[in-house]
Amino acid sequence: MSAGKAKNGSALKDKFQATPKAQASNKKGISDEYNNAEEVNTPKAANGDEAKDGEIKSKKTPTNGQASVTTDNTSSKGPVTFADLGVMKQLCESCAKMGYKAPTEIQREAIPWALEGKFQRRSRRRDIIGLAQTGSGKTAAFAIPILQALWEKPSGLFACVLAPTRELAYQISETFESLGSSIGVRCAVIVGGMDMMTQAITLSKKPHILICTPGRLQDHLENTKGFSLRTLKYLIMDEADRLLDLDFGPKIEQILKVIPRDRNTYLFSATMTTKVAKLQRASLQNPVKVEVSSKYSTVEKLKQYYMFFPFHRKDCYLVWLMNEMAGQSAIIFARTCHEVLRIGLLLRNLGMEAIPLHGQLSMERRLGALNKFKSGNRNILVATDVASRGLDIPSVDLVVNYDIPTHSKDYIHRVGRTARAGRSGKAVSFVTQYDIELLQRIEHVIEMKLPEFPSDEEAVLMLQERVAEAQRYAVMELKEHDAKKKGRGRKRHADGDDEEGAEERISVEVAKNISKRGKGLKAKSKKSRR
Repeated sequence: MSAGKAKNGSALKDKFQATPKAQASNKKGISDEYNNAEEVNTPKAANGDEAKDGEIKSKKTPTNGQASVTTDNTSSKGPVTFADLGVMKQLCESCAKMGYKAPTEIQREAIPWALEGKFQRRSRRRDIIGLAQTGSGKTAAFAIPILQALWEKPSGLFACVLAPTRELAYQISETFESLGSSIGVRCAVIVGGMDMMTQAITLSKKPHILICTPGRLQDHLENTKGFSLRTLKYLIMDEADRLLDLDFGPKIEQILKVIPRDRNTYLFSATMTTKVAKLQRASLQNPVKVEVSSKYSTVEKLKQYYMFFPFHRKDCYLVWLMNEMAGQSAIIFARTCHEVLRIGLLLRNLGMEAIPLHGQLSMERRLGALNKFKSGNRNILVATDVASRGLDIPSVDLVVNYDIPTHSKDYIHRVGRTARAGRSGKAVSFVTQYDIELLQRIEHVIEMKLPEFPSDEEAVLMLQERVAEAQRYAVMELKEHDAKKKGRGRKRHADGDDEEGAEERISVEVAKNISKRGKGLKAKSKKSRR
């Protein structure tokens, strides 16, 4: 280690003194009890006491030379505080400041394994695959052990967290910074859509925690001089099943080739696929599968419904539902960016405070839209699946699937934006004559028959005229938006547009005024000439 790294490390470690209780608890192990592959053992908890019957029962089964341990939770009993799990005093205080009163299920099960596995030799190290429902505290489940390990052996570029979306990366960074504020942790977010030179300068300062999307990390590994992850001790894949899709799979494989093999690897997600199992066989060491929910499951406090109606009345039912849920915050999921824009304009024309979020927006506008919704300045967020994974917005009361997802696991993540951290919430899926099969697939996966949301058809039909008018204005605004977007890349003629064409074109605002006053287009254009 260079003199600079040693200086930074000592400054971080000497800032506080670790408590003797935390140091003693970290020395007590559970991995030594798995020497015999055929025995069923009850591991000891982090505080040295034996786990009670029904808490954690693990069976070690050899798979391709590696051991895979699956924990089965049949009881909610267990440690009730973070200190009981072996978490040091400073992090316990940070948890209390953030409102974490007690560890969640996934935290109770994953944190002891993670604290035991740090700094072990490769043959004794255990990696973790965590499966838990949405909103169950998975981010803190891997952030707390990493921060405690960083406290004990500080170094630059200590851990790297991979996330599938930029918004999720920024959210994970906020969690790390909040939990690690008392120990002076430094985090850096490296995502696409931002200036690479500025990011390269940030990487040269060697932050402790790196949160990034796979594509931009690969770009820096290939093109940024002097940047490498040779000192990496932890690799975390949040929403691991999404990271192993066709979009990210090749990039993940290239990243795994250039990072140290002697590392701790954690995979966390609410839905696990066979691709995670493939990665488990390929790159994990003695993996422990911490599973506190089934493969596809939703939380109990989430009330799920569907609404069935003809396709051409979709917008009418959406407006009716938003009026019924007035005053509550809602996320509306649509399939395409164009549809997100259209729905946002439709609701705005009807006086509702809606804001769009999709992948074609710049990074600044995406974060701005998300912050406005989180702060309550806008109570309706219209989004594509870019907002379906990982985003923690506790105040969401309703999730609407305007376009029902084609993949069942996307449904799990979408409805998981509400009913988080013990709160209740509602999810309503719009089903037309073309979506019946998709609804049946989802019901089969979640093993639940969705009830129909009660609606008033007469009240919906009364909105039809107003909605049709708002639809026309939304289409006009979209055309105007597309024309401006195309015009930005073209050079304008020196003489400008011809006068005849300029006279014929009018803005959307003028069109609204024409409709309200009952005047014709020709009379309005003559008046504008004067």
